[in-house]
Amino acid sequence: MNRTQKEEKVAVLHDAFRSAPLVVVTKQDGMTVAESTDLRRRMRETGGRFRVTKNRLARIALQGTPYEGLQDLFHGPTGVAFAQDPVPLAKAIVEYAKKNQKLAIIGGGLGTYAFDVKGVEALATMPPIEELRGKIVGLLQAPAGRIAGILPRPAQNLVGILPAPAGQLARVFQAYATQDKAA
Repeated sequence: MNRTQKEEKVAVLHDAFRSAPLVVVTKQDGMTVAESTDLRRRMRETGGRFRVTKNRLARIALQGTPYEGLQDLFHGPTGVAFAQDPVPLAKAIVEYAKKNQKLAIIGGGLGTYAFDVKGVEALATMPPIEELRGKIVGLLQAPAGRIAGILPRPAQNLVGILPAPAGQLARVFQAYATQDKAA
């Protein structure tokens, strides 16, 4: 690979690191072409991508991105998965790593937060964004009494008076403000 090709690869990787909300770093030792193709297909199905990288080029590409802290993970046979939607990619790569012992997750990053294998696995257990949005909308539409049961005590008091006129609500906010000043 000549210098121009290396610069192009670094630029492509840098753009991917800069724009991707989720990056998962893996080790793949002895994966066949068919296994790599299957992994890439699964990543594409989730809207993500998987690339085998040269560690030196990846470390250069990480500079100036939110994932600079991941540089220590790049040694040995390394691959990187990128995605715009973090949860489906994390689920797919964790599932694949459980079935194929030749692929091991070593860490990752979500925005500026770096995490280890357990962090990627925790991300994989989260429900999809559509389900989370549905739960939030359901909570917003639920009667105040039902919501109050799942909130801490100060929030329960607030939710209990939400249906009240605006004047009562203003008095509650004023009471909390004076309580905070006194403490």
